[in-house]
Amino acid sequence: MTHALAAAPAARTGRDSVGLLRLYRAELRWIFRRPRTLAVLGLLALIPVVIGTALTFVDSSETSGGRDGALLASAVNNGFILPVAALTMTLALLLPLASAMAGADAIAGETAHGTLRGWLIAPVGRGRLLAIKAFGVATVSVVAVLAMTFTGFVTGLIISGADSMFTLTGSTLSVWDALGRLLVVALWITLQLWAVGAVALAISSFTEHPMLVVASVLAGTIVFTILGFLDAVSWLHPFLLNKDWAQAPAAVLMDPLDTAMLGEGALRAACYIVIGLSIAYARLTTRDG
Repeated sequence: MTHALAAAPAARTGRDSVGLLRLYRAELRWIFRRPRTLAVLGLLALIPVVIGTALTFVDSSETSGGRDGALLASAVNNGFILPVAALTMTLALLLPLASAMAGADAIAGETAHGTLRGWLIAPVGRGRLLAIKAFGVATVSVVAVLAMTFTGFVTGLIISGADSMFTLTGSTLSVWDALGRLLVVALWITLQLWAVGAVALAISSFTEHPMLVVASVLAGTIVFTILGFLDAVSWLHPFLLNKDWAQAPAAVLMDPLDTAMLGEGALRAACYIVIGLSIAYARLTTRDG
């Protein structure tokens, strides 16, 4: 009897895991069948290729205007800096757009199409429903960042060669060292996009208009950027999600690697993820359609 009672929770846990995995696969099929999702991911993957190709036709002195210009100037004939520069530039708007779109479609989009009600009246817990949606949004973010990292690294290798991997401080890197640093910045940027996706899910749970979610997230990003330039509200800067988006990725370009800014940004993003998913869960548990 004791063994039977002990085996029952384990069997339920196993069935729950299989059911969760099945729902996750179904969610991924739904996500990656959307033409706009594939279009956005394809365009993001092409950006490093376009930047790398364009840099082969310009002199480094012609790309020295501003922070992005300086980073692009450093990317000339440097296959390691190219993917970091592409990721940093798109983190300002395009990468958050991909996460915002995924979060908007996850709940608001299904509400508009009438498919979310089927989830809500089905014998599926609201927490499990939110987990499936969150995993789907997170997967889109991972694919977007990895696609850009891969195409940027390959483009850098093709254009500049494997001997062109060096940091801004002049240290030469092996291909594997460069890949390790790129993985660090890719993981950090992915975490920031997960935070954006969590906020999008929270907003998405209150509306049935996906474009409203996307507009709200992008407007919030722009407002946060403006606030970051205002010294009068400097007390608010540590709480802005995109506070270090323009500087932190460049930490992997230095030797030794400066992890302080990366750690602070990761902690800030984790707080946004917890708050965003908590709001979304609270809303889902109180709605019936």
